[in-house]
Amino acid sequence: MQQVDAGVFARRESKVRSYSRSFGAVFERASGSEVFDVDGRRYLDFLAGCSSLNYGHNDPDLKAALLAHVEADTLNHGLDLFSVPKARFLEAMERIVLAPRGLPHLVQFTGPTGTNAVEAAIKLARSVTGRTNVIAFTNGFHGVTAGALAATGNQHHRMGPEQPLGGVTRALYDGYAGPDVDTADLLATLLDDPSSGYDPPAAILLETVQGEGGLAAASPRWLRKIEAIARKHGALLIVDDIQAGCGRTGNFFSFEESGIVPDLVTLSKSLSGYGLPLAVLLVHPDIDEWAPGQHNGTFRGNSTAFVTAAAALEKFWISCSLVDQTKHNAQNVAGRLDEMAALVPGSQLRGRGMFQGLDVGSGDLAGAICRRAFDLGLVVETSGARDQVVKVLAPLTTPAAQLDEGLDILVQATTDAVDTIDLRDGALAAGAPA
Repeated sequence: MQQVDAGVFARRESKVRSYSRSFGAVFERASGSEVFDVDGRRYLDFLAGCSSLNYGHNDPDLKAALLAHVEADTLNHGLDLFSVPKARFLEAMERIVLAPRGLPHLVQFTGPTGTNAVEAAIKLARSVTGRTNVIAFTNGFHGVTAGALAATGNQHHRMGPEQPLGGVTRALYDGYAGPDVDTADLLATLLDDPSSGYDPPAAILLETVQGEGGLAAASPRWLRKIEAIARKHGALLIVDDIQAGCGRTGNFFSFEESGIVPDLVTLSKSLSGYGLPLAVLLVHPDIDEWAPGQHNGTFRGNSTAFVTAAAALEKFWISCSLVDQTKHNAQNVAGRLDEMAALVPGSQLRGRGMFQGLDVGSGDLAGAICRRAFDLGLVVETSGARDQVVKVLAPLTTPAAQLDEGLDILVQATTDAVDTIDLRDGALAAGAPA
């Protein structure tokens, strides 16, 4: 147990901090799906680094690979020089992920965060097509740097009119206008009409499941329609798989079950497997038109992340065991969310795989549920336009007993929170877009 001056956070950390406002504990150590604070209290982690820890905290095999790398004094920082760790990661990506799925894509190392991969994708699409317009969707979240922020729908992150953001046309996501409106057909109509005000797009950018947007999940049929629209209009299709990828929805890529093949795919978060910074852009070779160094970053050669990423692919993705476990756990999560839904009239299940949540229609209620869950020993957060979705992001490797324990806490927290929130008529916007 370490003694720390917890007051230093208030004295010296910027007000921009966010997650720590919800979880005031000072955390010290973690293992698997458990985290412990400096007082020794145990919590179950259903936030998992916002999907950066799909394999849990400090997986022993990934840790062993990392320690061996550090002990050997292997090249740790190498810009984009060739190195043994980079070669092993690229070979693992080729053999385990790309080739079995018939994907010819090249791997571009961007800056170490997901938003930089999105910036690179937008930049390349505009360069390849000679166009500037990017079509992004309602409630999408793609990062907070300027280009990615322009494609992000969330008003809080966009910062209002003092932050000029352009080059993006907003379209309606699947289900946004209700079950009777096919928003893909609507987009097709707008792009076919030269007087609609929609300029020919360089790219169409989407998440198959909107992580920060409230866990709205696009149907395979809708995704195939969007791909066809992109092809018809000469736009590149970009899938942002930063939060939904690396197994979170079941398969390695969240778009696999739809059968689409994006031109560009952004990956980050759980790609390193260990919570280390790593982001890549997968680029179809037909559009790899970069000049050397045209998009770069000092830390695009993060060797420690290459080591753990390769180890994660070798351990979790050669067999189907993780996919099977994820599907089984997802069924359990859905069933327990149904129990929560029965406690909140008008609430709705969202998402798919181990990327699910409950839209309770009220940010106040969702916040109360998460606060009560934390009191009971569970770290879980909200998402959605009004923070109205309780979002379950347990590590994919969470043992069944711990998953049940955490879901028990979530049901109890919902029971307790409902007793403290006034659920008068109109408080829940049933059927409202996430």
